[in-house]
Amino acid sequence: MTETKLEKAEEAIAYLTRTVEDLSDVVARQAQEIERLKRHMALLMERAAEAEAMGGGTIPLADQKPPHW
Repeated sequence: MTETKLEKAEEAIAYLTRTVEDLSDVVARQAQEIERLKRHMALLMERAAEAEAMGGGTIPLADQKPPHW
């Protein structure tokens, strides 16, 4: 049995539709992971700032020049 051009086109469209759906799922999961990581980073930055503040009169780490300067 030979496939017609229409059948081949329908098959290609079905494959591409599935691929787009799969990629959409990946992007959605990545967006969730990015948001989770942003919250985690903000918490870590807050903790680091608190630790620096409790450390005494030193220059905050964020304001220090890198050692190669």
